[in-house]
Amino acid sequence: MRREAAWRVFAGEYNDSSIEIKGDGEKKPSYVVTPLGAKVNRLFIIGVLTDVENVSEDSDLVRAHISDPTGVFTLYSGQYQQSVTDALRDIEVPAFVAVVGKARTYIPEEGTLYVSIRPENVIEVDADVRDRWILETCKSTKERIEAVIEAKKMNSSNMTDLKKLGYSSALSQGVVFALKNYEDIDLNKYVTLIQESIQYLTPDRSALPDLSSKSKKDKKKDEGQIEMNSEKVTVETKKDEEVEKDKFEETEKTVLENIKKIEGDDGAAWDLITKKCEKIGLDRDSIEEALTSLMDKGLIYEPILGTIKTT
Repeated sequence: MRREAAWRVFAGEYNDSSIEIKGDGEKKPSYVVTPLGAKVNRLFIIGVLTDVENVSEDSDLVRAHISDPTGVFTLYSGQYQQSVTDALRDIEVPAFVAVVGKARTYIPEEGTLYVSIRPENVIEVDADVRDRWILETCKSTKERIEAVIEAKKMNSSNMTDLKKLGYSSALSQGVVFALKNYEDIDLNKYVTLIQESIQYLTPDRSALPDLSSKSKKDKKKDEGQIEMNSEKVTVETKKDEEVEKDKFEETEKTVLENIKKIEGDDGAAWDLITKKCEKIGLDRDSIEEALTSLMDKGLIYEPILGTIKTT
């Protein structure tokens, strides 16, 4: 069974989730579906570990909290993840940490669902790594917002038409499921979430890519526009999209080929992949975007945080 790709999702979106797809049997995965259609079995999060505490005196179970600019993730780790549990206890808080983990739910009563994470790997990182995660998660959140907007424009939202627009199978399925099961999805809330996350990185927005909207002057130059309350998300012209898509697919192919060359039995280190691809002319941002996309497509995965293997 192929390992599930780890989603980049802000706490503000993940904690709003109230829908779960339960798997049948031990080998069928379960998913938390967020209001923006992220169909989450596993997550990749980075934030500030603020506290770690024993849930009970006679138990190995610990509860930890990790904050990002939008909210707080709750983690539970016990004897079946002993190395992770020990690692959490050993980290001196507060500290920046990266976590890959499984989505978990708790339903105390019908109609009420709480989400948490069961960590599989945890390591300390620095502020630069955390900031890069925030930026990448802003991009992922923006893509989900746009997918929901496109689905809402359809007479009947469906996976096939969303996939034709370039969205992944997992996101297309998640968006359709979210629109059918969430009564009201407040897209404006998540646009604000992106804007606040960018502002968290730097008060000078010109230092980062514009993830929300273009100026009114630029918008008039584009062929199509999507209305989102008083904001407009600009759609690139079809010609430009095709050129960019071809370039990105070529980058993905190159990155994947290089991973296969160097991975060996234990996989290839993320930094080694980046350095090798930079030597043949790819820029770091394009490499990281390609790695993220290849994970989303299920062509590569992280057996250990920071190590990549092909499927």
